[in-house]
Amino acid sequence: QVQLVESGGGLVQTGGSLRLSCAASGSIFSINAMGWYRQAPGKQRELVATITTSGGSTDYGDSVKGRFAISRDNAKNTVYLQMNSLKVEDTAVYYCHALRLGPVRNNYWGQGTQVTVSS
Repeated sequence: QVQLVESGGGLVQTGGSLRLSCAASGSIFSINAMGWYRQAPGKQRELVATITTSGGSTDYGDSVKGRFAISRDNAKNTVYLQMNSLKVEDTAVYYCHALRLGPVRNNYWGQGTQVTVSS
């Protein structure tokens, strides 16, 4: 099993910045990628950003490209999401995600952290 603990959410004004952190523990040796998803009220969960644990390849949702940046610290088993130029529409619960590929695909989720952007 893999445990994911997010931190760094909160309330910020439009145009501001926040940095989210996600610390992984447990059976993390075979995790292939980690990332962030978000879910706003009444909407489906959507991709924010992902990063592979080896090589560091990244992928971003279209709505956050150029504003958000994902990074990782493998020594700390932690993934970060730097969010800049925040907009009201970025308001959502942000979930950390970890993926293990193999004969069985395993998805792991954190408990979520609220990000609220006020106008």
